[in-house]
Amino acid sequence: MRVALVHDWLEHYAGSERVFEQLMLLYPDADLFAVVDFVPEQERGFLQGRPVKTTFIQRLPFARSKFREYIGLMPLAIEQLDLSGYDLIISSSHSIAKGVLTGPNQVHVSYVHSPMRYAWDLQRQYLREGNLERGLKGLYARLLLHRLRNWDARTALGVDVFIANSDYIADRIHKVYRRDAITVPPPVAVDRFLPGTGDRDAYLVASRFVPYKRVELIVEAFAAMPNRRLLVVGAGAGKQRILNAARGCGNIEVRAPVPGPELVRLMQSARAFVFAAEEDFGITLVEAQACGTPVIAFGAGGARDIIVDDTASQREPTGVLFNAQTAAAIRDAVERFERNESHFTAAACRRNSLRFSTAAFRDRMRRVVGDALAERKARRLPRLPPLSLGRAAPEHAPEHAPEHAPVDQPAG
Repeated sequence: MRVALVHDWLEHYAGSERVFEQLMLLYPDADLFAVVDFVPEQERGFLQGRPVKTTFIQRLPFARSKFREYIGLMPLAIEQLDLSGYDLIISSSHSIAKGVLTGPNQVHVSYVHSPMRYAWDLQRQYLREGNLERGLKGLYARLLLHRLRNWDARTALGVDVFIANSDYIADRIHKVYRRDAITVPPPVAVDRFLPGTGDRDAYLVASRFVPYKRVELIVEAFAAMPNRRLLVVGAGAGKQRILNAARGCGNIEVRAPVPGPELVRLMQSARAFVFAAEEDFGITLVEAQACGTPVIAFGAGGARDIIVDDTASQREPTGVLFNAQTAAAIRDAVERFERNESHFTAAACRRNSLRFSTAAFRDRMRRVVGDALAERKARRLPRLPPLSLGRAAPEHAPEHAPEHAPVDQPAG
């Protein structure tokens, strides 16, 4: 069986590339495809020295730094990849990869990190942040996104099986493509995040400082709880806004990003990890749980798949979910957590995280792909001619049929 693995584009080793890496481990002989491949030399280890076949966009002017500006050409580019010689195609898609062209004798399984948000439900936010709400550039952007939506919806017909990285994304797939999806959470390197010892006296936030992460809400909530310590680790365009919210608060410390081992140590010694964003999945939530740390999170998106809420019945709780992105809701969640803190154990958090290990991911993917191949094989079996009920007997039929002879048995 020949296998092709297709990714949107390769630029850095990040979340979606970790999925691609595990697919490469699952199918070590597969050929690799992407719109472009500009991964820096120091990050190419996950590609295991394997070549990547790219599209014509790889060779366009300024593509290395501005390939996203060729988004209007990417549907054409991905359709030019010749996958005709492959039995199984697995696409890892948050934008374009699911649109590869496949034939009736091929199986196409698409792992969707998210339907292209900037073309669907986040179009207005994309236009606003890009200052494209008015003028000719805005008109062109709207037209381009309209074309991308039409193409995105149409190419869903070429996918045999959709896989979502969370139930939240499965709902979005159903909304956009009117197709059901199987949820397979992305792989998390839980073996790098182990329970440890520490004071566990401070709450922890580790995040990029961008608007949708809502870090300033967490800071605002703890500013009103001066007897509770908060450590905020991160960087980004919203840093000054967060520093302003923390000004004058002796219980809040803001630090620059720290190396991986130091982040693990901070997670191991945190009283709880606090998270206020609505994420498609939320890998840091799993990492905190792997360190034996409870999580206080906004109860939307992937957090609902990860955290066992303290209201869940018949399961050991591993955190608290709050239902509104407000400082007041965060304060209420912290107080609820502290009232029931003895119910949250490091062992339960760690066990919960193991559901998202790399081994668990590969096992689930192997089963889903195996089922898809088996279903396609069943469709290819030769079909017997249909029975003709009530057919008249042949003119020269024998007077006595052999005992136990089948009735109306089809020829052949």
